[in-house]
Order: sequence, then structure tokens, then C-alpha cells
Amino acid sequence: MTKMNSDRKKIALLMPFFGGSHRQWAEGWQTHSRHDIHLFTLPDRHWKWRMHGAAITLARQLLSAGFLPDVIVTTDMLDVTVLSSLLRQSFPTTPIILYMHENQLTYPWSHTDPDTTLQRDRHYAFINYTSALAADSVWFNSHFHQKSFLSALPDFLRAFPDHQEMDTVTTIQRKSTVMPLGLHLQAMDKLTSEPVDRPNRAVLLWNHRWEYDKNPDDWYRWLVQLRQRGLEFKLVILGEQYGQYPPVFDQMQTTFAEDILHFGYVESRDEYYRWLYRADILPVTSHHDFFGVSVVEAMYANVIPVLPKRLAYPEHIPAAYHTAFFYENEKEGLNFLHRQIMNVRLLRKQRTDHFVDRYDWRHISPRYDAAIDELT
Repeated sequence: MTKMNSDRKKIALLMPFFGGSHRQWAEGWQTHSRHDIHLFTLPDRHWKWRMHGAAITLARQLLSAGFLPDVIVTTDMLDVTVLSSLLRQSFPTTPIILYMHENQLTYPWSHTDPDTTLQRDRHYAFINYTSALAADSVWFNSHFHQKSFLSALPDFLRAFPDHQEMDTVTTIQRKSTVMPLGLHLQAMDKLTSEPVDRPNRAVLLWNHRWEYDKNPDDWYRWLVQLRQRGLEFKLVILGEQYGQYPPVFDQMQTTFAEDILHFGYVESRDEYYRWLYRADILPVTSHHDFFGVSVVEAMYANVIPVLPKRLAYPEHIPAAYHTAFFYENEKEGLNFLHRQIMNVRLLRKQRTDHFVDRYDWRHISPRYDAAIDELT
């Protein structure tokens, strides 16, 4: 039942990196919340500059809009300390929530980023640390993310020469909680009545970003080894590309040209969902995932995942079922995938949508809204 308008809070949602899954999250919450959410945004580019400068620009947007928020929400790509100083005079008691999609303390940096070798990478993690310290509440998108960030903070602070302020880790911990991502999973339901044209061979899916942290090199190597074992399969390669992408995708397209049903990003969400429903197996080799949107979406389409037992993935499936979906090491994972391909007819009768249905906005938005009520 919808609450009376008198219970509605005004929320200023400041989005320094408004694109991809960040944009879907912001617009999804705005659509499904019973509160009044106004978006203040910047384009999804120049992430390092966003972490330095977005607070200045978005504070100016908010102050000039004439919008009087009950709560301010922003994300990890914004410096909350700068934001707080700029808004202090106009909104001295308005609480600020920091939503942690990622963090630069435990995010694996690309070997192609010059800041890694030049030892300039510590500053962005420090912005995340001080932002979490300055915020009134810190929301993490998974238990894995929360634990990895808080566990890494002590060693991070010990690297500084003095006044390491170790007690601030406990301060952040006490005001942090887990608020999973909300997703438009129900939007996929309308496609379930459509006929699905599946080949006789198993269809393997890649639907992650084309970036190093998703470990496409090992994924490709698995495909080559499976082919060397004499296995036949088809491929659906989806996912966003940002500028330069790992060259292994070009190798993939050449090596498996005759077996690729689709290769590349699709703009239409419905077309993306249709490709998910055509796939059978989602082999995952990622080095990093604080939540795993692509994995959850595929599981909702009943694509059977083959997952490493690490990162955020174990949170998506009850422990009693872990042996059916998780591998401990690379050799075990490859053999697991081999068996799944051989048993594709049985796999097509299995369902995984019930494991992840709880991430649909109809379940997540009330949790967000209730947390807003408690804070105000």
C-alpha cells in the first residue's frame, strides 16, 4: 500500500558518473521509490576528474535548483568532504548517504593505467575513505564489498607516517550497511512467452563489460581448451565497451567466427534480454565484482552460471546449492564447464530465476525508502 504524500521525503540524488549500471540504478530507484527523488548528474567519463571535481559542480547544481532536500544521496565517485563544505551553509543538518558501487581501495587497477607505476593511485582510495568518514550513512551494494573495504582500511592507514587514526575504521563500520542493487528484473518477464530459437549445441554467454577486471583472457583460454577437447558450442558475446578494450575479444571473434551467434553491445534492453534467454551457460572468470549485475540478470533468464567461489557471487545463491554452481580453482572450473556443456539438455530444464528475484526493484525500493525514513 502506498503511504500518504505527507510521508514522502525529498531526496537529492547526486550522480557524478551517470551512465551504465549507475544510471540504471539511479533511474530505477527514482521510478520505484515512494519518495520524491531529483537527479543531479554528470556524464559517465573522466572518472578520476569526477572524484576530484564533481562535488563542486553538483553542489552548484543543487544550490541553484531551489530544491530543498530532506536527504542527499551520492556515490563513491564523489568527494563527500568537499560536498559537505560547500553545502554546509544552505543545508547544515541535511544527512548525506554515500552509496558504494565500487571503491578505489580494493578495486583492481589496470596494468595499462600510468598512475599504478607512478605511485599516484593512493589518493583516490583516500577520497573514498574520507567520504565514508564524512557521510552520515554508508550503503554498500554487497556484503563482500562492505567486508573487503573495511578489512583493507587498516593496512591502508598504516602506510601513512603518523596520526593514522585507526579508530575511524570502527566509526565507518558502525554507520555502514548493505543495500543491494535494485534491478529491473520484472521487465524481462514479458519476453518469457516468446519462442526461443536454441541450437542443438550449448550456448555460452559473455555479458560483462569488455574490461580487464572481468578477465576475458582466461575466458577465451577456456574456450580454446574446450575446443581442443572436441567440444562443440555456440557463443553470445554481449557487454559494453569503453574506448580501448582487451585485444582478446578480437582473437575470440576470429577464432570462433563460425560459432558466434552475436558479437558486441546492443542498445535495446529487450534485445539484450532476448539474447540472455537464448543462452544456456554463463562461465565466469572475473577477477573483480562488487555485486555482479550481469550475473544476476543472466540468472534471472535461467542461464546456468559457472562461478568462482569468491567475490560477491556466493551471496546470490543459498549455501545449500553452492556445489551445483561454484568452482574453487581454474582446473575445477574448466572441468565443471565441460560437464555442463555435455549435459545441456538437462540444464535447459533448470531454473535460477528464484535465487535472484529478490533484487527486483519491487523488493529493493521499499528497503531503501525505509532506511531513508529511519535517517530522517
